[in-house]
Amino acid sequence: MEQVIINNNKIIIHLLEEEEEEEIMYTSNAYRKPISNLFKTREKEGFFKVLINSHLRENKNKFREFFRLNYDQFHFILALIKDDLTLPASNRIKNPISPDEKLAVTLRYLATGESFRSLSFAFRISHSYISVIVKDTLSTLKKHLMPIFLPDISTIDLNKKASEFWTKWNFPNCVLAIDGKHVRIRCPEKTGSLFFNYKDYFSIVMLAMVDANYKFIVIDVGSFGREGDSGIFLKSAVGQQILDGSFGFPDKKQLPGSDKVLPHVIVGDEAFRLHPNIMKPYTRQSARHDKSKAVFNYRLSRARRVTENAFGLLSQVFRVFYQPINIDPMTCDDLIVVACCLHNLLREAYLEENGQAFFEERDSSTTLQTNNLIPITRGGGFTNAEGFLVRDSFKDFFNNEGSVSWQEDK
Repeated sequence: MEQVIINNNKIIIHLLEEEEEEEIMYTSNAYRKPISNLFKTREKEGFFKVLINSHLRENKNKFREFFRLNYDQFHFILALIKDDLTLPASNRIKNPISPDEKLAVTLRYLATGESFRSLSFAFRISHSYISVIVKDTLSTLKKHLMPIFLPDISTIDLNKKASEFWTKWNFPNCVLAIDGKHVRIRCPEKTGSLFFNYKDYFSIVMLAMVDANYKFIVIDVGSFGREGDSGIFLKSAVGQQILDGSFGFPDKKQLPGSDKVLPHVIVGDEAFRLHPNIMKPYTRQSARHDKSKAVFNYRLSRARRVTENAFGLLSQVFRVFYQPINIDPMTCDDLIVVACCLHNLLREAYLEENGQAFFEERDSSTTLQTNNLIPITRGGGFTNAEGFLVRDSFKDFFNNEGSVSWQEDK
């Protein structure tokens, strides 16, 4: 009996050693696999040398198609992260992979969602080390990009955001629109049903607030897919700030052409609770029998759809969102944050180039794919009595002094 236990322990140890050989790049020589000739030719035949350095750098359009960023944007980001990603040469690694090649691998992964094995053949880097590169690069990008493209809400001019919503989307005193999405992932190991959501797949929840120009202003990433959706908002940092009054809304303001003085609000769908600073639509049943409520729902929906457009543009540019994301959940959180930062970088460049135009130029033959960005469930929990009064005041405004001719056709 004792001999059987010893043999079983040896088998378990042997299996663990085989797993370590696949997951760890640098091990002792006793377990290290020989380097494939495929990877020895990286500096001469890899994507970075043959395609990127030899061809794409000379063609601005193709460079942007490949990385989703133009040449200047690529090098702006590279300058931020270069020091953190630079490794010194050693006896074992005489020519370590450069920071710009690491950035190239990571951006290509975001742009296509290719598997690490597929990227391995292109860049001539082992798939196990590509997973290390992507993890480290995303973590570094998050550290350097968030202060620039997703700064603290206290630094944002919400009065300016409200003016943009009124000008572009005809909703006064609206500072942001809020929505949540389930980002589809592969089932992480040893997590049971933590990430299993109401749509019967595995996901991480992303809660986002978007301005009138489709830019992400506030995001909350990392909630488990199985969590109740009203609970996700309530436990988020931004949800707590709104409910306890520390979010930093501007003072109440008179509506344009009216004597009504109302608070500034965030617009959302049925998944969120009604609050003096959060507007949600009337129920479909009540709107069906009351034209004024239907008009309010239309005007709110028109303002709120900036979130759908932002998510649609995000997934079209970074097609890693086209399929379940097959990486560690913590790395996936970093990926979502970095993708939102890069989205804001692209939006700012687009707005500078096109002025007040606010639709991203895209391939008209391609529809926005959001099959892997599923809305959170409807039903926002308890409401606030004052919230009803604020919503009714907006409804009266939209049906009287704030009405527009085209709303009657909806």
